[in-house]
Parts: sequence; structure tokens; C-alpha cells
Amino acid sequence: MDATQPIVVRIAGRVAAADVPRLCEELGAQLIRSGAREAICEVGGLTHTDLAAVNALARLQLTARRLGCRIRLRNAGPELLALLDLVGFVEVVV
Repeated sequence: MDATQPIVVRIAGRVAAADVPRLCEELGAQLIRSGAREAICEVGGLTHTDLAAVNALARLQLTARRLGCRIRLRNAGPELLALLDLVGFVEVVV
């Protein structure tokens, strides 16, 4: 994989708190394996935009930052963007 290209992580369905450690572990492994400096989180398939989803995105961003990388959202719906804005997180991932 070309390290200059971001990796793509798809987050779909409903995110539960129990999913977060696995998502972070998978993201970290992909970033290390690929050498990419950025991950794009495809969130268009999220079916529930709630604080569990926001928590997952925040934890994914922390995982990426610990590896010297960052995440960016793709296809975030208006509800997710509004919730991210409400908690002061929209500029971090968009």
C-alpha cells in the first residue's frame, strides 16, 4: 500500500460502547501496517447518530494521534455533524 494514501475505515450500523476497543485496535493495526498518515472514516452507513458514535470517533482520533496520524470523516450526515458540533468535536474530524 502507498503510505501517502489514506486508509479507509468503514463504520456502519449502530456503534455500541463495546465496539470501540475493537475499532481502535483495527485502526491502529491498519495504520501501522500501511504506514499511512491519515485515515478516512466512512460514516455514511451509520444508522444511529448518538453519543456512542461520537465517543467511537473521538477514541479513533486519539488512536490515530498516538500513531502520529489523524482521521477525517466522509459522508457524515447532518445529524452526526450537528452532534459533533454540539460537543465541540466537529473541527477535529471534518
